[in-house]
Parts: sequence; C-alpha cells; structure tokens
Amino acid sequence: MTEVVVDTDVVSFIFKNHPFGSRYDPELAGRAALISFMTVAEIERWTLQYRWGTRRVQLLHTFLRRFTVVPSSPDLCRKWAEVMVAAQSAGRRMESADAWIAATALLYDAPLITHNQSDYLGFSGITLISHAE
Repeated sequence: MTEVVVDTDVVSFIFKNHPFGSRYDPELAGRAALISFMTVAEIERWTLQYRWGTRRVQLLHTFLRRFTVVPSSPDLCRKWAEVMVAAQSAGRRMESADAWIAATALLYDAPLITHNQSDYLGFSGITLISHAE
C-alpha cells in the first residue's frame, strides 16, 4: 500500500467535514495515511485553546485512529534539521511544525497532501498534492 503524509490542514478539513476535505478523498483512497506527531500536537493544542468539550475531543481521538502517527526518531530529527537548514539557505522562513511534517514526507519518501502548498514550495524531494485554488 502506498503511503502519503497528510498535513494538519487537510486532517482538520476532513475532521470538520469541510468541503475542502472531500477534495482529497481520491488521494487518500487505498493509501496508508501517515501524520506527523506534530500534527497530533497541533490539533491537541486546538482542543485546549478553543476549549473543546469532552465529546468532541473523544470524536477527534477516534477520528485520528484512521491515520498512522509517525513518532519522533533520530532519523526524523536529522531530516528536520536538513529541512530547516535548506529553508534557511534558500532564504525562506519555515515554521518548525511545517518542517516536522516536511521531514516526515521526506523520510518516508511519500507525497505530502496539503492545502497550504506555499508552506513547502522550493524544497527538493517533496512531492506535493494540493487542491487549493
């Protein structure tokens, strides 16, 4: 089964049943969907920041089980460092969270499904899948 890495924005769209989420159904069908540990951290932050209720948090945790969470590892840490240095060398500012997600895609040599492709443009080796208009 082919792997894809799913960016936080697309995970959020799918969870919220946002119309943008369904745009990515064909890319997810029949593929192993990976998410970075950083995506989980970002979403957990939202549950606290926006004071989600217990029921909604439970629904989120059940929803997240459809993804394989890629944990941190020495190899992923090295890949993250490479991404950050490459961004800096190219004169681009990259958010730390985006770098973890990009590093995950690079480490697994998997396409990255994102609705925010501008966060990742200019990095060699990353195949982006986006249906942003």
